Amino acid sequence: MPPSKFTAILLWSAIALLGASALGGIAINRGESVNSLWFVTAAVCVYALGYRFYSAFVASRVLMLDASRATPAERFNDGRDFVPTHRWVVFGHHFAAIAGPGPLIGPTLAAQFGYLPGTLWILIGAVFGGCVQDFVVLVCSIRRDGRSLGQMARDELGPIGGSAALVGVMTIMIILIAVLGLVVVNAMKHSPWATSTVAATIPIAVLIGLYMREIRPGRVIEATLLGVGLLILSVAGGGWIDHHPIIRTGFDHDAPTLALMIIAYGFAAAVLPVWLLLAPRDYLSTFMKLGTIAALAIAILILHPDIKMPALTAFIDGTGPIFGGKLFPFVFITIACGAVSGFHALISSGTTPKLLANEADARFIGYGAMIMESFVAIMAMIAATVLDPGVYFAINSPAGVAGKEAADAVATISSWGFPVDVEQMATLAREMGEASLFARTGGAPSLAVGMASLFASAFGDGLLSLWYHFAIMFEALFILTTLDAGTRVARFMLQDLLGNWLPSLGRTGWYPGVLLTSALVVAGWGYFLYMGTIDPLGGINSLWPLFGIANQMLAAIALCVATTRLVKTGKATHAWITALPLSWLIVVTSSAAWEKLFSPELRVGFLAHARDLTDKLAAGLLSADQAAKAPQLIFNDYLDAALTAAFLGLSWILVADTARVCYCVFTGRPHPPSSEAPHIPSRLAENWVRD
Repeated sequence: MPPSKFTAILLWSAIALLGASALGGIAINRGESVNSLWFVTAAVCVYALGYRFYSAFVASRVLMLDASRATPAERFNDGRDFVPTHRWVVFGHHFAAIAGPGPLIGPTLAAQFGYLPGTLWILIGAVFGGCVQDFVVLVCSIRRDGRSLGQMARDELGPIGGSAALVGVMTIMIILIAVLGLVVVNAMKHSPWATSTVAATIPIAVLIGLYMREIRPGRVIEATLLGVGLLILSVAGGGWIDHHPIIRTGFDHDAPTLALMIIAYGFAAAVLPVWLLLAPRDYLSTFMKLGTIAALAIAILILHPDIKMPALTAFIDGTGPIFGGKLFPFVFITIACGAVSGFHALISSGTTPKLLANEADARFIGYGAMIMESFVAIMAMIAATVLDPGVYFAINSPAGVAGKEAADAVATISSWGFPVDVEQMATLAREMGEASLFARTGGAPSLAVGMASLFASAFGDGLLSLWYHFAIMFEALFILTTLDAGTRVARFMLQDLLGNWLPSLGRTGWYPGVLLTSALVVAGWGYFLYMGTIDPLGGINSLWPLFGIANQMLAAIALCVATTRLVKTGKATHAWITALPLSWLIVVTSSAAWEKLFSPELRVGFLAHARDLTDKLAAGLLSADQAAKAPQLIFNDYLDAALTAAFLGLSWILVADTARVCYCVFTGRPHPPSSEAPHIPSRLAENWVRD
């Protein structure tokens, strides 16, 4: 055996042993505090093994990547949507687009169950589910002219499953984007510092887009340094604005007003050329994201704080204050983007395949970016669970559950066994530069508090408020880059759908169609976003579980398409790599949907909550304010129930049609032919011109 091979075997064996030891320590330990270093160690080892071995197997043996094949970006280069782009810029865009609120907010919310269930799901789900889905769907789209997920389903499965996928994906997308917007609105409401900082990122992105395309073409490093420097200045400038008695009023808005601003931004991002706003904003935000996560990892290595949240809490029985529902299945739909996320399949079949210049980079971008996102989820879990549990629940529990007054809230939370007091929360709010931190639902504020505390302890105690608002900007960048990319992808999907009946609407270069479809998409998710801002339970209580169910059902749709593709292209013996995660997601999402529809628990079942509100309204048991809002809340409950039932039905139609097509392939019966485009040699130079 060559010495180099022997050394490699020893190295990877040591990594496997270290990772197993770290996972064992996290899973087995009870009654004693666990050091956060074990979480980082376990994650790094698991991800290294997954990328080195599992992704290499999928790339070479299953997908057989071919660097000589021309990609859609090269073949259909139109300067607007199809643009061959530097691999690092594509990685930045893809990571920024997929890494929305899920890896940050999902683990933070799921921490109400304890640290253990979410951590295990993040690690296992990502390596064997989420990374594979993103990678396979990206390659499928590249080899099908950059088609969207819904259109690929129609091509591969036929009219029944394809139509169900097109409608299901479009509807699910609307819910996903609405929740993204709601999370960022809850983080920025009545916070001039956060709002002004996030607003500054838009002109900065436009400037960098113009810089890289018109002013200094190809100077990626120069543009990056300029953009990152301006982003950092925007955080410091936000602090000055927050303390200015006049200017701050221009950025101090309530949730409904911020929702309208987010809606306007989403429309602009969908219709402007991709190089002007979307790609540079995502690219720059990736540096902030990766840099912040790296700094957070360094802070954890320096401080190695103990995890204060228990491995399992009493709320695994479904009585949790942040959202209702038992550990199974709700931990698996609460943590979506950090493990398996259907939204990623929309990016992998939306903007990314239209930018990728070399098919061989699909592994690095598809599998690698998802690993990075999963690591973000681990960092978020650590930041949430190193907080005192009482503080964690005080920030995340809605006023409708814990109490509107501070004294009532701390009394309720302390009765759960997690002591906290009013003065502790008031001091924390002052240190963070906020008026109050009670009932800041959505997970983003509590995560920012955890991150700021770690940063301040590691890098400077006197800058707590600056660190907090830096963390808020970091989270908002995460979320808005997903929102803008998601809106654009939804526009692509709606154009694909309408293009089946009116071909001109299907052309991405026809501007009237672009404006019309963008307006329809934004109006759809804008309704749910605005309704969420006036929900007395904070919107997250009802919309986040619906988001999770929709997201995981979307992942099931993507895996149906991926499984069908593998079977049709003669890789049936390897179809298990997508069929196994598909089976698990169908079980989880079907169970969760059934609970949300028919559970008698008011905080779980949509129908039960609607009936309860209806009865109380009829009996005159609601206050005047509650009675005024009740009709809208009842309507929302029935609408959410209808959407959940529709998602469930569409998912099973897709599964049944996938099984039908695979059976036809195996038995030689007629079936829709593979829609894979023919191999066309690439004319692009092998190496990019670098700075």
